[in-house]
Order: sequence, then C-alpha cells, then structure tokens
Amino acid sequence: MSTNSQEVLLEMRGLKIEGFSEEQWHQIVKGVDITLHKGEVLGLIGESGAGKSTIGIAAMGYAKPGCRINGGSIKFDGIELTTASEEQKRKLRGARIAYVAQSAAASFNPAHKLIDQFAETVIEHGVGSREQAYKDAKELYKRIRMPDPDQIGFRYPHQVSGGQLQRAMTAMALSCRPDLIIFDEPTTALDVTTQIEVLVTIRDIVEQFNTAAIYITHDLAVVAQMADRIKVLRYGETVEDADTRTMLSAPTQDYTKSLWAVRSFRKEVKAPPPEPTPLIKVENVTATYARGLLPVLYNVDFEINRGHTVAVVGESGSGKSTTARVITGLLPPQEGKVYCDGEELPRDYHRRTKDQLRQAQMIYQSADTAVNPRHKIRDIIGRPLSFYLGLEGDAKDRRLRELMDMIEMDADQFLDRLPSELSGGQKQRICIARALAAEPSFIICDEVTSALDQLVAEGILKLLDRLQQELNLAYMFITHDLATVRAIADEVIVMLQGRIVEQGPKEEIFSPPHHEYTELLLSSVPEMDPDWMDRVLEERRAKGGITAAGN
Repeated sequence: MSTNSQEVLLEMRGLKIEGFSEEQWHQIVKGVDITLHKGEVLGLIGESGAGKSTIGIAAMGYAKPGCRINGGSIKFDGIELTTASEEQKRKLRGARIAYVAQSAAASFNPAHKLIDQFAETVIEHGVGSREQAYKDAKELYKRIRMPDPDQIGFRYPHQVSGGQLQRAMTAMALSCRPDLIIFDEPTTALDVTTQIEVLVTIRDIVEQFNTAAIYITHDLAVVAQMADRIKVLRYGETVEDADTRTMLSAPTQDYTKSLWAVRSFRKEVKAPPPEPTPLIKVENVTATYARGLLPVLYNVDFEINRGHTVAVVGESGSGKSTTARVITGLLPPQEGKVYCDGEELPRDYHRRTKDQLRQAQMIYQSADTAVNPRHKIRDIIGRPLSFYLGLEGDAKDRRLRELMDMIEMDADQFLDRLPSELSGGQKQRICIARALAAEPSFIICDEVTSALDQLVAEGILKLLDRLQQELNLAYMFITHDLATVRAIADEVIVMLQGRIVEQGPKEEIFSPPHHEYTELLLSSVPEMDPDWMDRVLEERRAKGGITAAGN
C-alpha cells in the first residue's frame, strides 16, 4: 500500500445527498466526513444502499440522475466543488480526478479501439497530441503488464479479456496523470486469477504515481490488500473509520463485526445416490463459435443429480457459461449429447418442446440487464406462468403471490413496482421467482451473487438452498467465487480453456493434493490479511511459476 503524505487532497465535511423516488426526496447520504491525503488509498465498504458509490462520484462534484447534493462541503485541492461552475468541474474530471467503473465492458465504446478511447481524454484536456497519447498508452500498457503492449491498444473492447479490459480502463484513467482515482468495484466481476492481476496493477499504479484513491468494494478481503484506511458505511452514515490493520484486527462496532463474520453459511452436503439416474447428463460435448472456426469446449462430460448442486469454476474464458449455453440449446454442440431425465434433448432450443424448455431455467449475473425496466414485477414473473402453464386471471394472481412468498417478498408491496424501485438483492430475488414460475427441475445460476454485497449474497444463497430442499431442484452454479462454492456446492467441476481438469465431491476437490490449476485458483482467493498479496506473489516468484501479471 502507498506511503501517503500529510497534504490533504480531498476533504468532505457534512456531505448530504438526497434521491428522488416515489414522488418525494429522501436522504441517502447523511452528513459524511472524509479526509484523503495525497497518495493515500481509502476503502469504502458497506452493504448495498450504504451510499458508497454515491459518495465516490460526489468526489468529482457529481450526483447521478435522480440525486442531488443538498448539504455539506466537498473540497478538492482547495476547490469547493459544491459551488464550482460546470466548466470548472469538467476541467477537473478526467484530468485531475478519474473514475474506474465496475463493468469495463459496459464503459467502453464498442465501436472504437482501446487506444483511441485512451487518446480522447488526453486530446480533450489539451494534455498532448494523438501521437503523444498513443506513445503514452503503449508505455502504460507495458507498465500494467498488458500482453503485446505495442499492439493491444489497436483492438476493440470485445477482442480482449475482461481482466485486460479492466486494466486498459485503469490505464485510461491514468492518461492525464490524475491526482485522484475513484475505483468503483473494479474487480467484482473478475475471476480470482484475473482479479489478483488487476489488484497488483492498481496498487503498483497508485504507488508509482503517488495517486490518491477511493476504493469502493463489498469484498473485505480485497479492501484489506488495497487500502491504508477503511471507512464502514451503512444507510448513508459512517459506522466506523480506522486504519486498515486496526479495522481488521479490532473493529469496535457490532455492524462492522457482522460484516467481518459473513459467509458463515454452509449447506448440508448430499452424497450421490448409490445408483444415480442423473437429471442432467452432458456427454462428450465439443462446441465451437464462429461457424466452427473457434473451438471453445473440448469433450466435456459430467452429470447432475436431482436435488444436488454442481458448482462450475474457472477463470474467464474457461467455458463455464458456454457449457450452460449448450445445455439450454442456445449454442448447439458440434459433437456430443445433452440428456434431461434420461431423454436426449434436441441440440437447438428452437427444436425443443415447450416442456423441454420449461425444465431448464437460468438466473443471470446481472439482474439489472436480465429484467425489462419498463415492465412491472407482476408482468416479469407472470409471463412464464402464461407461456409455460397457461395460467390467467385469478389462478395466475394466486400463483404470483405464492412465488413472492417463496422468495420472501411481500406481494402487495412489490408486485406493482418497476425494477428501478428495487435494490440489487430484491431484483435478484425477482429473477429467482421468474425462473421458479416455469416449475423447472433444473436451474442454471450464472454468477448470481457476484454483483451483490456479502450480506445480501448470503441471503440469496440461503434462499436458493431452502428452495432446493423444498422443491428438490438441481442447480448448476457457475461462479468464480470459491467462498460461494464452499457454501452451496455438493460437487465441483474445475474448467480451464474449455476442458474439465478436475471434478468430484466438494470436500475431495478442496482437499490436497490438487490439480496444478485448482491449486492456483485456491491460492488466488484473497484473505483478510493486509500482507496476503505480498506473501502470495513472493511464493509464486520463488517457485518460478505463474506470476500475478500472468507472465
């Protein structure tokens, strides 16, 4: 972590921000104080709705749509941002204050090359010419250990991996050498091996350029590696504020202690039946993209029993979600077969019967993009009731209420709301209800907790476990979070580059000896120890194996 000076860069005093919903303004940040020195990293943590991101972007003198700063002071290097003109703030944003968003894929323009998007800010702020920006981009790509740094910038966003794109976004934030960078959940959607690369990159950049940073996250182990100080927030107020080592070793507030104690949930592991008749059987599947030119799965073979959870883990591009696409018929395999309850399924979902489609449902990673923002909750859950089961009128309304009870949400309070009026955890529960509406026997959960804070995520895992017990559902749980695997799985499949490298009961996979790649995954899971990342990197260098930079 950085060695910070005593010179104050950012000072917030009594910051108040309110948001507009249900035809009235309500306070969402309630008098928060922040002092950030040059070269210092402040970690902001707390559950969804705590105000972390709202406070982070307020450091740029900005309030997101539907919000307004209605009290307090925000001084950046002596400039009062609450009274500064829009022209003054525009000159600061991108040049002296930069922002790195959670989803790099959604933040880049897909129609422009990476290096051109890097150069745009440099040219706009008059820092340099396009030629100078290109040269600097290549130098920064080299510093952050991007592969082929002289050429990778000439790719489009879809032509690089998620981890590379997140590093390119960090480089872009550095294009004008800002004094402050706000990192808003920059590694949430990344697998653990890619995450450690990005974390090392961010930490190196902060130290090399003496850049101050606000690091927003709900991952306590990650913030332990990155921050000099940690501020805990809840309901828009400060719960506790201390240096990182003190906060981790001796939190004083009960709420902070409860955050430290999350992920205690462990489901009761089920043994496979003596003569299993698998509900889902994937048999020797090979699949390709780009009309057979790009192989992505190689001879994948596994089974999932009724009432069991199989977790599929591996880094980005390992084939986890592609396997799910094959099972659901969205990607017809080149070779191999998929069976449901002993019946071979047509390769293409267009050729499957309505009942075959009903049996396998999906819950997606991003509830925000998985639901239609213009439809009310009753329509989102109600459509599969009509499509698969033919329910209408009173029968449909009764079933809607039963489903809302299943996900522990009040029907009268939520059915007539729009998705925008729900929290992230509530929206994910709605997605679960929509999947259950089809009355499936098998549900694919694709990174369903990765975008949620740890308290909300634990609630979702407990809900899924209860529903599995009540309805005897089978789950395929795609995740890069090994804490989730430990909590929810009966069996584990480890994938790498389109192949299964190891599979078996959870306790067997997590007990040594491990496959080399499984060992890498397990060793890449951050621990709540500020020295963890340094220790891991040193061990890997000593072994001469894979480095955190992927070299």
